[in-house]
Amino acid sequence: MDVTTGMDTEPTTQSNSPDSDLFGRRGTLSSIYTSTTSSSPEFTADTAITPDTWSDGEQPSSSVTFKVEELDEQALDDIDEAKPSIADVTLPVPRKRGRPRKHPIVDQKKSAHARSKTGCGTCRRRKKKCDEAKPTCLNCEKNNVVCDGYEPKTTWRSGKQKSVSIKIDPPTELPLLVEGIEGTVDQLFFQHFTCQVGRVLSLTDHHNPFLEIIVPMAMAHTGLMHSLLYLSGSCLIANEGTSKYEWEQRSDHHSSKAIGLLQDDLATSYTHDMDVIAPIGDPSVAQTLILCLQTVASGDLTGSYRFHLNAMKEMLTRQKQAMPNEQLRQFILEFLIYHDYSSSITSLTNPLDQRSIDLMDDFKLPAFTIQPQVGTLLGVLDGLFGFISRIRQLRDHIRTRRSLGTGHWWDEPIVNEAFAIDNALREWQCVHPPDSPRFAASLLYRQCTWIYLHRTIQLSRPSPTFKQAVDEGLTYLRMLPWDTEHEISAGSILLMPLFLLGCAAFEPEQRPEISRAFQRLQEWSNLGNIKYARAIVEQVWEMMDEGREDETWDWETIIAKRGWDFLVT
Repeated sequence: MDVTTGMDTEPTTQSNSPDSDLFGRRGTLSSIYTSTTSSSPEFTADTAITPDTWSDGEQPSSSVTFKVEELDEQALDDIDEAKPSIADVTLPVPRKRGRPRKHPIVDQKKSAHARSKTGCGTCRRRKKKCDEAKPTCLNCEKNNVVCDGYEPKTTWRSGKQKSVSIKIDPPTELPLLVEGIEGTVDQLFFQHFTCQVGRVLSLTDHHNPFLEIIVPMAMAHTGLMHSLLYLSGSCLIANEGTSKYEWEQRSDHHSSKAIGLLQDDLATSYTHDMDVIAPIGDPSVAQTLILCLQTVASGDLTGSYRFHLNAMKEMLTRQKQAMPNEQLRQFILEFLIYHDYSSSITSLTNPLDQRSIDLMDDFKLPAFTIQPQVGTLLGVLDGLFGFISRIRQLRDHIRTRRSLGTGHWWDEPIVNEAFAIDNALREWQCVHPPDSPRFAASLLYRQCTWIYLHRTIQLSRPSPTFKQAVDEGLTYLRMLPWDTEHEISAGSILLMPLFLLGCAAFEPEQRPEISRAFQRLQEWSNLGNIKYARAIVEQVWEMMDEGREDETWDWETIIAKRGWDFLVT
């Protein structure tokens, strides 16, 4: 027995036969196997290889016998790895002998073990075998580490498909249909302006500047659109019984955007020393007008309207050149004059200054002269507001004398001015035809202007003259076509004469009709300042009934003591 090979050997008698050469070479291969695997515990020097059967039923021609035993996979792999040392040796394929192997040796190069690409992120990072349990692998649980989970499965694509694939970003939202209108609430604000607010704010018996000039301009100017939506939202919020957070949020948004964009526009029109370097755009002037109306519609009591009126005065007096849109200029001037002069009725400090007078004169220049019949607001083109300005100056003189305790105010300058105004009002002629809805409204305006004068120079107590003047004013009020298509024309200019009628209604039987007119105007227009004007009138009535003559004469002080400052427009 050969100790080295662990094989039983017998003498051979056919050493020169092919089989002998084959087995001789087999002996060499056997010794290589032995030397390769001798370090493994499974292979020892005394391991016997005894074939039980020979393949194909043939017996070997040599006397050498082999004892063949099964090897485990690891041993086979190790043997395979040793084959390259004899790869160049050309051997005839031996016949198989002995029992067939369960796992026959495959004569090919062993592929390197590829790490799984479907394992969890933690095992792949740690280069550990993953059992791929879901949702987390057991290997991570056993080692008390956080399992990163598994990458999502992706559809296999060929190299050609990958090369032509293009990364497409998610589609963006569609652009806004109208810049500034960003959602359903904004759409509600816009529809409310075009259907309600726009027609309430202006007479419409011939045209409506808000719908025919302002809205088309706002469609192309974001700042003006934000101002318009801010005004409309303020009207809705002021007349809503319960607070709506989304409405208030959007209204605040439009307020911030409108002011910011207006400041940006004006910043390009002035230098640091406030010299005009560029014309002020029509949208900027229109935006200031809308912001002023917002304070009226929302029922603002802080006098914010003054800032906007003063800004409009500044714009129109500094900008000497004509505005590109002459129709807009006419409307802006008339609007400013109407609200500027009306504010003098309720303001303790006279807001009328030289700029107000200059603008009134500018409005009457031949370049801007238009027929009174086509004016938007009563009292401006027909000259009645000029009388209101003069009456306000009389009230300031009388208030000064009263504050000094100098007794009655029947001095010559005051009396002469009062008679001059009275004579002018008697000579005043209405320019509207009797069949026009403005005819009764114009007569109501003149009547209330005269009541304003009479209320200023007379003692604040009941008298037949006051009763007659208020009764005649109520007659004109009844003539207004509230129940026809011209109702809008009457309602939009009714608050100021109603306020003057109320402050002169010493007779209790006159007051219910005035109250009903206030209520009807509130329901129709939904403007926020109407309820405050009515509250002052009702307080004056209470003081009248209590005989508080000095206090009822000075309703401007009554408003100021409440901390209120609002327009009766």
